[in-house]
Amino acid sequence: MRAKEVLIFLLGVFAALGVLWLATPAEGVTLGPLNLRFASYERAVKDANEKKVNVDSVLNAVASRFRMETDTLEHYRKFFYENPDRIYLPGNDYHFFDSLFMEMERAGDHTVRVVHYGDSQIEMDRISQDLREDLQARFGGIGTGFFPALGNVPSASISRTASGGFVQYTMYGDSTTMRAGHNRYGILAQVVQLSGGGTVSLRSTANKNARERVKTFQTVSVLCGRLSEGFSVKATSGGIAPQPVKRVGAGGGVQYTWTFPEPVTKALLTFTGDAEIYAIGADGANGVAIDNVPLRGCSGTIFHRISKPLMQDCMALTDTRLIILQFGGNYMPVAKSTKVIEQYQEQIERQIQYFHEVAPQAKILFIGPSDMGKSVNGRVVTWPRLPEVADSLKATVLRNDAAYWDLFRMMGGENSMVQWVKHNPPYAGPDYIHFTPAGASRVGEALSRSFLTYYDFYLLRKTLPKSRVEGVVRP
Repeated sequence: MRAKEVLIFLLGVFAALGVLWLATPAEGVTLGPLNLRFASYERAVKDANEKKVNVDSVLNAVASRFRMETDTLEHYRKFFYENPDRIYLPGNDYHFFDSLFMEMERAGDHTVRVVHYGDSQIEMDRISQDLREDLQARFGGIGTGFFPALGNVPSASISRTASGGFVQYTMYGDSTTMRAGHNRYGILAQVVQLSGGGTVSLRSTANKNARERVKTFQTVSVLCGRLSEGFSVKATSGGIAPQPVKRVGAGGGVQYTWTFPEPVTKALLTFTGDAEIYAIGADGANGVAIDNVPLRGCSGTIFHRISKPLMQDCMALTDTRLIILQFGGNYMPVAKSTKVIEQYQEQIERQIQYFHEVAPQAKILFIGPSDMGKSVNGRVVTWPRLPEVADSLKATVLRNDAAYWDLFRMMGGENSMVQWVKHNPPYAGPDYIHFTPAGASRVGEALSRSFLTYYDFYLLRKTLPKSRVEGVVRP
């Protein structure tokens, strides 16, 4: 074939493809049971005109909205009623966290606990560690909080090694995890059965992502129950063996606490006898403690099945004052109708009511799902109905006397996850669901700044007449 004929043939092919490109609808062509999709002009135009989320612009905007640029009271008024990055409070009552702030201010002589429950989005202490670092910097405290005696989920904040008669049971997870024949799972939604005795070695982590304040601890705690006759446990570090403080709850929970003269980087727990071990803790002698409790695959609907008397003991013995629930993402695959979403609302409402009952002294903060990407017709977009789930959760949480933080909209809203993945460095992984450590840190920073804004306003209110504050800040 001569060169001229080749050229004419190629031009003809390109022309035919051009016509096909112009004529093909974005949703493809259906032929019987088949749906054929091609590159289309309609899709190209839509992609070109679609607004892209600029992650740096979003995060810079988040930071700028926290800056004080107007009259002080006017700044807070705008924050409480207009700032999309704020923590939404029931009834827009800016007094909501006051009792918590009072306890945190008095944390110089005791420990105030925050429990952060979440799905796999918070594994490896993600998000929790940045909130912990900021709150401990403000109110004091060191250490990583409570964690299981056993577990296959590593932490970026502490290393532990157990040997002896330990068997772990969890109330969540896949078929490879074991369930207990009872509901005494405790504060971490798991229980380790100890038979005969054993040891647990604690050591500060060498993980490069660990924050500075978790690298030492001064107190070691054990939450346990169902102790056998003659049961004993002791904690040692560098030859020092403090005497434990033992506290017993009304529901069968027991807490042992050892305080070392100075912060340490390692400790050894030696158990003798039988017991149910609900949690081990490594904290400071005072200040704020934040527990990271990742429940992979969980939608946050399981807590009401934990023994109520035992959970009441756990919350009271540890002086838990803030409970954070971060869920919603794992529910997306089944959230295919408004009716199903309403059923999820009812389940979340039940969990919030449960925590109000077992920890009446604590405030509750619910963090909604992040944006999540799903491939639809060859493009990664926000999961269908995710905005509806986020909005319905917000409404449910607020009407049940709990606070809500809208992570979905903080990170940029619809189709923002794609851009978090594309960011350099990546702020989310290629599954378009989980944050990278860098991305999780940006989330944790935004969360702590929002929370501490309410604390700064609490401090300001103590210096001003009530009438002046309400005259400006009330809507």
